[in-house]
Amino acid sequence: MKRGRSARDIPPPLELECLRALWTLGDANVRAVREALSPKRPLAYTTVMTMLDRLARKQAVSRKKIGRSFVYTPLISREDIRQLAVRELLDTLFDGSKETLAAYLTGQTTKYPVIMIEVESETEAGRLDETLL
Repeated sequence: MKRGRSARDIPPPLELECLRALWTLGDANVRAVREALSPKRPLAYTTVMTMLDRLARKQAVSRKKIGRSFVYTPLISREDIRQLAVRELLDTLFDGSKETLAAYLTGQTTKYPVIMIEVESETEAGRLDETLL
């Protein structure tokens, strides 16, 4: 895939499944990818062919004609996709903050942020309690 890709360049689920099959198989034709997917997701030959064609147009895979069929080779790695996915997660759900994501993953976040308010006297604290309740 081209450098400088945006998070929207993460392939949709079915294309991603085809990529996963290619990562395992290496070079493969439509039939081999379809067979690799069939235990979990039986798909029509034409569906797999369409997904691989889309991936080729997006430059995620290359294809070369060998005999009567095309052989597809992944051009983007699993690591590249992971980086794109994490970047999208970070940007959309954690406001771009790696620290907030890390805190969330380690269970160090609370559902609601704690707000600390300084009060100078017991009377002021009592009024604050009444106001908040």
